Amino acid sequence: MKKAQLTNGEFGEFYSGYINRLDDDAELISSLEDNTSEMVEFLKTIPSEKWDYRYKPEKWSIKEMIQHIIDTERIFQYRALCFARNDQNALPGFDHDLFVLNSGGENRSGAELIEEFKAVRQSGIFLYKSFTDVMLKIIGNMNDVNTSARAIGFIMVGHAQHHMDVLSNRYL
Repeated sequence: MKKAQLTNGEFGEFYSGYINRLDDDAELISSLEDNTSEMVEFLKTIPSEKWDYRYKPEKWSIKEMIQHIIDTERIFQYRALCFARNDQNALPGFDHDLFVLNSGGENRSGAELIEEFKAVRQSGIFLYKSFTDVMLKIIGNMNDVNTSARAIGFIMVGHAQHHMDVLSNRYL
């Protein structure tokens, strides 16, 4: 399934910034796989002395940002699973700042965070490979926004790309 196949009503305006980072011909599974490799290779280039860096005192460190990406991947995967299984319960949002504050990300190594990202994303790829076309099109409600399971996959890719850009432009 390609990004261009997404229709109006499959994701909210907030998420369009993530989805629009991908070309219209981007295919879901290959985008997830390629983005995983790109993210891992990018993270491996970060010097060890930079992992605790914050470009402003109130901003997340690189470690905290990677932990945020990992946590967000898990939440998005859960949401996609619920929608694909036709769970009609509205799913709540989450306070990403509170999650980072309580994540313990600062106490982890860069290498450990990279390995966890790979494992979590690989789990998501297996999840998406298990979905049928019908499952991918099911729309559920997350944080008061109607979203399809397939849109969430593209959001995950765009979210990781967004944070790679932030890291490149503000941290490195």
